[in-house]
Amino acid sequence: MSPADPGPAALVATLEKFRGLTAWVVGDLMVDEYLSGSVDRISPEAPVPVVRVRNAEQRLGGAANVARQCAALGAKTVLAGTVGSDPAGAALLAQCAQAAIDTRAVVEQADRHTTRKLRVLGPAQQLIRVDWEDTTPCSDATAGAMLKALLAGPPPNVIILSDYAKGTLTPHVIDSLIAYGREHGCPVLVDPKDRDFRRYRGASVVTPNLRELEQAAGRTFDAADVEALAAAARQLIDSAGLGALLVTRGEHGMLAVPGGGEIRVIPAVKRAVFDVTGAGDTGIAVLALAVGAGADLASAACIANAAAGLAVGEIGTVAIDATRLRAALAANPPSKILSREDLAARAESWHVAGKRIVFTNGCFDLLHAGHLALLHEAAALGDVLVLAINSDESVRRLKGPSRPLVPEADRAALLAALGCVDAVTIYPEDTPLETLARVRPHVLVKGQDYTREQVVGRELVEAAGGRVALVPLLPQKSTTALVERIRAVQGST
Repeated sequence: MSPADPGPAALVATLEKFRGLTAWVVGDLMVDEYLSGSVDRISPEAPVPVVRVRNAEQRLGGAANVARQCAALGAKTVLAGTVGSDPAGAALLAQCAQAAIDTRAVVEQADRHTTRKLRVLGPAQQLIRVDWEDTTPCSDATAGAMLKALLAGPPPNVIILSDYAKGTLTPHVIDSLIAYGREHGCPVLVDPKDRDFRRYRGASVVTPNLRELEQAAGRTFDAADVEALAAAARQLIDSAGLGALLVTRGEHGMLAVPGGGEIRVIPAVKRAVFDVTGAGDTGIAVLALAVGAGADLASAACIANAAAGLAVGEIGTVAIDATRLRAALAANPPSKILSREDLAARAESWHVAGKRIVFTNGCFDLLHAGHLALLHEAAALGDVLVLAINSDESVRRLKGPSRPLVPEADRAALLAALGCVDAVTIYPEDTPLETLARVRPHVLVKGQDYTREQVVGRELVEAAGGRVALVPLLPQKSTTALVERIRAVQGST
């Protein structure tokens, strides 16, 4: 259904391009307030918990949270929206300044209240939320002031419309920015709230969650029914004149549906979920920066998926920094079968995490019980097992023109299916030295048919503080013996 998954090295390379991009974030600005503490008793006045407050804080919310995420990843970020002439508005602007967010297009209105969302938290869970908000559409004069301030600067690399239905994104504002983006060749991405996606006609990507897609399509869906979701998404793309949809499906991950071409399923990152607040803000910010950096929709979605997975592991709205996101991308590649570059990126994340890396190599032609025994023994010596196999050309040079019997892609797939193996890579050389240098394992494993001095790469591993381990082999279990038995059977028939 989809092309090959982008490797972690390519995703990390895209992440490195975020610094220096310019992003405009336009939408509904909010202040997220948190009161957290312990719960030791129930109120005598009503059947509700009594929270003994130990901490109070304010964070940027809504479009301001999207802007904070863009700025945290190194993008020059310009924020546009409205605040009231009140303490919450002043606090929002002050926090934007601390986060290096340009607020020249934020319009202060004396007759409007800044949107506030107060969350009261007990131990690791939210107990209640209290909102103050004004959802009146902003006036033409306010919209004009925002747009004038934005357009006074050079065109950005990407425009994000963060719609929370609080009145900032009027039809005039949306149409003006989408037209501007098309004129200047910068993509416009929308986090929607309106159920009529025609409101966002001409947008490059719209990012509904499952409920928002259902509202727009006028029907319910099974989150796991990819074909039905993709068909509905394509219909909405056509009817609303959109470039693509990226549907977020909670534990089922994301579904990237371009206007033309292959759809892509991006599996969810398995993490403990503490709070989904702000995960959508994180997702669209990272998605937009990746698209602005030139990534295709599927690659951008993979990066956004990793960032959102980190966000739900935190309480409240947070900004994911580049170091954490880089490690998450390297640690969770879509496949165990990795190029040498992707393996190096993942190995680096294992080193940072303090994992003990075990490495072994070979042809692994005609997988048999002896191979399985060696791999299980090797895996027991550390936290992760990396397996490097000779390419077909390399096997032919080492064992003759009749080998391998099983092509390299099939050998890699069979080995990657083993639970004890964490990564498989194919090397074209006759020895694994270059791959070893990239991985820097703590333990290099070979069978006891080798002596320690015969193990290729021993000096490299030991010089870095690692060791060589020689594990026992099952008697009479080898590919050569198996090939000879097959030939003997063929000759007797």
